[in-house]
Amino acid sequence: MSTHPAMDNVTGDAPVTGTTASGQRDNMAWLLRQFASDVPGVTHAVLLSRDGLRLLDSDVDKDWADELSAALSGVASLAANITGPSHKKRPARQVIIERDDCLFFVQSAGRSAAFDNHPGNERGEVDTILAVIATTDADAGTVGFEMGRLVQKFAPYMLIPVRVGTGGEVR
Repeated sequence: MSTHPAMDNVTGDAPVTGTTASGQRDNMAWLLRQFASDVPGVTHAVLLSRDGLRLLDSDVDKDWADELSAALSGVASLAANITGPSHKKRPARQVIIERDDCLFFVQSAGRSAAFDNHPGNERGEVDTILAVIATTDADAGTVGFEMGRLVQKFAPYMLIPVRVGTGGEVR
């Protein structure tokens, strides 16, 4: 049984707190915190807007989460603007930064209407990015796979969810 009262359902899905933007944010925040506590090696997770503002986090220090959001949105933007062998700019499925003290993972998470009070909100929609911090010994494949699963769980709260191909990889 979960310590979250709304989680005592059979499926183990996110708590159902309504379809309001506030209820959607609550559900997504719960999913994010659960992800950070369940995935081996993951220490923190932040959902941020494409313009670099923190939307939700897994109980990360707010100043650090704001700093991470600004920096990692820049990383996502740089990755999306690099032309590949096809000479076309395409968003990266995932960016991984390896440092001697942690691993950073950055992945697009779709467009959501759950953040109606966000300053970058355009016509009721905000493009989102999932940023994850993990220990250096975390299994990068597992973290990346679980990030894809989390993005899929976010899909009901997204206007334009990230597409998933036939092989299950997030696009």
